[in-house]
Amino acid sequence: MTLIKTYVLIKCMNTGSINQADTKERVLDAAEYLFALDGYRGTSLREITGRAKVNLAAVNYHFGTKKTLVEEVIKRRLLPLNSLRKKRLNAVKADAHKKGKKPDIKAVLSAFIEPTLKFKESNHGAEYFFIFIGRSFSDPDHTVRDVFMRYIEPLFNLLYETACESLPRYSGDIIFWRLHFTLGALFHTIHICSHINKEFMNMKIEMDADSLIDLMVPYVTAGMKAK
Repeated sequence: MTLIKTYVLIKCMNTGSINQADTKERVLDAAEYLFALDGYRGTSLREITGRAKVNLAAVNYHFGTKKTLVEEVIKRRLLPLNSLRKKRLNAVKADAHKKGKKPDIKAVLSAFIEPTLKFKESNHGAEYFFIFIGRSFSDPDHTVRDVFMRYIEPLFNLLYETACESLPRYSGDIIFWRLHFTLGALFHTIHICSHINKEFMNMKIEMDADSLIDLMVPYVTAGMKAK
């Protein structure tokens, strides 16, 4: 056992502090919130420990480094969401194959978009996760973006393959770019709907997930099918 781990365990026994699992979640919640407000580089570990009300040794014990911490913040939200979207996409493919048809592109896009937009409403704190990821794409530091892309790439490949099967009359390059246009619209929607003060360009932007889905899915479906 390392000196840091020994120190943390002694500290916990001496203070009667909360259990390790709860400590870890508090650190993840605090990091997610502060990364959303100030970015990865703009947030110090001391700020995170202050918000989480834990000592720095506890962060070192559970995560080791700030880079490991940011990866755990991303994995905590993204892996369950990816699993749901993968399940939905595979179900669309399986249903189409069972009927001897090509996957319907609207169903394909819905399988990806619906869980994404509903995720914010079904998970406490997910709003800050979306803000955090959104700002990472305009950040000159690639740390967060590289981690996010590593975990999203297999899912995007599945989405791409299913869309190609759904629209065989189009080349892979066209499908690739149209999917990126679709994801751009999705990420931008998430970004403005996760805006902390609920205003964007002096306009109120409150809208529930179902209403957004009803607006977006037909819009991007038409774009994917455009001649």
